[in-house]
Amino acid sequence: MLASSYTLSTTTELGFSEAADRVREELKSEGFGVLCEIDVQATLKEKLDVEGEPYLILGACNPALAHQALQAEPELGVLLPCNVVVYTRDGRTHISAVDAERMLSIVGNDELAPVAADVRGKLARVVERAAGA
Repeated sequence: MLASSYTLSTTTELGFSEAADRVREELKSEGFGVLCEIDVQATLKEKLDVEGEPYLILGACNPALAHQALQAEPELGVLLPCNVVVYTRDGRTHISAVDAERMLSIVGNDELAPVAADVRGKLARVVERAAGA
């Protein structure tokens, strides 16, 4: 798994649909629900008549951790839910999740550090297991 300045990412040999299904399963196993799904490819086609490769954004939330974080920082809702993306680029399937520690570090509230670390660990496992790593 690779970490960028804001994501936890990997590529997989799985096809797009299978990878998306695996991500949903692994999110559930880590206590996350998927609150929304955005089919970016379909949206861009509909709104801009732009052809593109498959790209799916899954807005995931772990209710217990979200509650804990919102108790420490009520305005944190602007950074929720945690997004996980599955997309195809040049024939390769990619899975990426937000790095919660890096994202929540911008808030400047030390009470969020344990929650952010917990979320990061869970999302890292989701990315790794969904990819078949």
